[in-house]
Formats: sequence, C-alpha cells, structure tokens
Amino acid sequence: MSKLFGNMGNMLKQAQQFQSQIKKIQEELEHKTIEASSGGGMVTVKVNGRQEILSVTIDPEIIKQNDIEMLQSLVVAATNEALKQSQTLAQNEIGKLTGGLNLPGLL
Repeated sequence: MSKLFGNMGNMLKQAQQFQSQIKKIQEELEHKTIEASSGGGMVTVKVNGRQEILSVTIDPEIIKQNDIEMLQSLVVAATNEALKQSQTLAQNEIGKLTGGLNLPGLL
C-alpha cells in the first residue's frame, strides 16, 4: 500500500514539474516576437509568442491610394500570417517539452 502512495507522490511531483516548465515556456513566449507583412511590406504586424498583437505599421503611401478595401485586406493578411507564425512557434516550444504530443489547453 505504501508503494502505491509512493508512486502517486512521484506522479504528483512530475506533474508539478511539468506545470512549472509549461509556465516558464509561456512566460518566455511572451517576450518572443514575430513580424509578418503583406503588400510588399506596406503593412507589417508584430505579435508575440502568445498570439498578442503588439503593433501594426502601415506605410503612408498606401493611404495616399485611398483604397480602404485593399488596406483592410492587407491588415488582415499580415495579421493572420503573424498569428500563424506565432502559433507555430508556441507549438514548437511546447513540443520540445511534450516530445511532440499535442496536449490541448497548454497555451
């Protein structure tokens, strides 16, 4: 019976270590940045590894064209690409810890 409790204690300790490592990765991801652009650099979006948008930069030349629909499309495209790259970064970082297992809810 005490062997069973010993194994449970080890499992609990490993789970706590795993949780601590996940938290550390999440904190590190907050400080990693990814930039993506569209329209040949007319719109650039910067995000962090936690999929938070940090900035959007728009070249003033595109505003002179007075094409709001194109500007909106470029913002959406750059944002989607930046978020996609950020998600890939996060998955790769978590994958190092989980050995490639996809564990939902870690980020």
